[in-house]
Formats: sequence, C-alpha cells, structure tokens
Amino acid sequence: MSLAAVDQKRLQDFLLNIRNKTDQFLGYPVSKDFDFQPFADFLDLPLNNLGDPFVESTWKVDSRQYEREVVAFMADLFRAEKDNFWGYVTNGGSEGNLYGLYLARELYPKAMVYYSQDTHYSVKKNLHLLGMENIMIKSQPNGEINYNDLHGAIKMHRNRPAIVFANIGTTMTEAKDDVRLILEILEDLVVTEKYIHADAALCGGLAPFISPRIPFDFQDGVDSISVSGHKSFGSPIPCGIVVAKKNNVEKISRSIDYIGTLDTTISGSRNGHTPLFLWYKIKSLGKKGMQKRVDSSLAIAQYAEQKLLEIDIPAWRNDNAITVVFPQVEAWIKEKYQLASANGITHLVLMPSIKKSQIDSFVLDVSR
Repeated sequence: MSLAAVDQKRLQDFLLNIRNKTDQFLGYPVSKDFDFQPFADFLDLPLNNLGDPFVESTWKVDSRQYEREVVAFMADLFRAEKDNFWGYVTNGGSEGNLYGLYLARELYPKAMVYYSQDTHYSVKKNLHLLGMENIMIKSQPNGEINYNDLHGAIKMHRNRPAIVFANIGTTMTEAKDDVRLILEILEDLVVTEKYIHADAALCGGLAPFISPRIPFDFQDGVDSISVSGHKSFGSPIPCGIVVAKKNNVEKISRSIDYIGTLDTTISGSRNGHTPLFLWYKIKSLGKKGMQKRVDSSLAIAQYAEQKLLEIDIPAWRNDNAITVVFPQVEAWIKEKYQLASANGITHLVLMPSIKKSQIDSFVLDVSR
C-alpha cells in the first residue's frame, strides 16, 4: 500500500502535532513513559483473543498465553485466592466495570446496586444497559462515599441482595472508598447475599504499592476489580484488566461450539496486541520497578501541591494520591495543558512521566 504525497504530508504533520500535545497534557491519567518499538513486527498479524483466555480455541492467532500471565500477575497484586481467580484484558476500565456489574447481576438478579455520586459517568450507563435497579449515595467533600448514607440506604432494602460499587480513585479527586467499612456495613445489617465491585481504573496499578495499604482488594472483601491498562501502566492502545472470582464466573459461562471455547467475556473478538504490551511492561518493570514509578508519582504530586500553595492557590490532595485538586483555572490554561474540570474544580494527574520542569512551567502560567 502507498499514499499520495499530500496524504503522507498530512500524516507527518499530524504525528508532529499529536506528539506535541502528548508532551503537554497534565490533566488526564494516562501514562506515556513507554516504548513498544520491539513489537512493531506484531502489527502485521491479526491477533484476536476471542473467547475465554483460559480455554484453548480452534482459533490460534492469539496472545492468550501472555494474557493469562497478565491476569495472574494482577490477581497476585490484588491478593486473590491462588486457585480462585479469573480475568481478561478488556478494552478499558469501563468494560471491566460493565463485566463486574454483569457478573453480579447474574448471581443476584433481584439485587439493588449502590454507588456514590462521584462514581464514573459510565457506570450509570452500564446500569441502564443491564437494567439494574440502583440508588445513588451521597459523597463526602473529598469524593469518598458517605458511609452513613450507604448504611441508611442498604437498611431500607436489607431484604434484597446488595451490590456495592466501590471507587478506588474517583475521577476528579482520586478518593478511595474503604472496602472494609463497606463490608462491615453489609455484615452489620446481616445482608448475606452481597457483591462488591471495585473500580480501580487508575489506582489498581498504584494501590498495591502504597503504604499504609489501601483496603481495596480480594482479601478486603471485593468480588471483582477493574483497572485500566493505559493509565498507571501505559499502552498506545486503550485497554484494561478485570479480575473476578473464578467460582462466580463458572456459574455463568457457556460453551460456543464453532470457536471451541467458552463465552465468558463481554466482547467477542478482543484485542490480541494489548496483552502483549501489558505483559512487556510488567516483565520489564517487575514489582520493584512499579514501586519506583509509584514513589516518583507521589513525590511529583507533593511537589506540584506545594508549588501551587506557594502562589496562594488552595491546592489539596487526598491521602497518598497523585491527583492535585484546585479551583478551576482560566480557559487558556485548561486548553494548553488539557486539564479536566468539573463542579468548579480542576486537577493535575501526576503520572510517572511528569517532570518538575513541567510543573514549574504550569505554575508560572497560573501565577500570571
């Protein structure tokens, strides 16, 4: 295949422009410290991980073996039972959340779903798609769920199974709901039919390396966890990982004869390249490398918060968060640094690739 000269120039101009925009953004949780040039040859292949990653298929042009290793690594980080986990590489955190809610609905069709007002916008859409009854719970000022309001709502419907959607890092303030407190509420109200899903889109790759440990994983009481791959890990293609209890997934799986595997995922055809990217990042970094990246992000977040305070901008962070929150800034600053704003606040998300010099430039613009 070949392009006309005018089209080649158009692509080259686009590349230069998008590289510049990638260098400048500070407001979205996307890692950009990666280099996947070693995988260029794989772009000539139609890798498709259709079906269950843990069951072989008559289709062989896939990367399931690497996908299984990615899932196993995440299950270990999330302290899942050694022989009772399952998962797959998704198209992103929203699909992982959809899967967690879908699995919960199949287990408890008559359940009520509880989620906070700071929950990601896609969850309301997912609940609508799944036809699940739900109640929105108030949030605390920092974005964390209001446990008293949650207790009262569940108490009103304690005769029904409860599905609680926990945020492990909300969109605007990176607030983290305490899974142990949620579990205590369910046990206090003697709700025996229960399911907790954790949306750890950003923090799933951070929380296991933060001290004191954040109560968010399987040992703390969750039944499934969703995390984004392009956020804390880094990928040129949006992706994610969902991990759930294997014994729950087995209750809803069904066999598909013509592909010779099980239908256990949301999508049919699935990207076979993203598991390779995630596997490469995991293998090249290891847990020590990931710890270093998290420590770097926390340090630069502290630096950004302090620099804004020094120019009398009332910036703040939740405990051990890489998101710095402050009053909404002028439009030209939001445009230049691609900053997200909502309800009168703006934030910086200090991913591992952000440097102090970028923070200094941003603070200088704000001070003007």
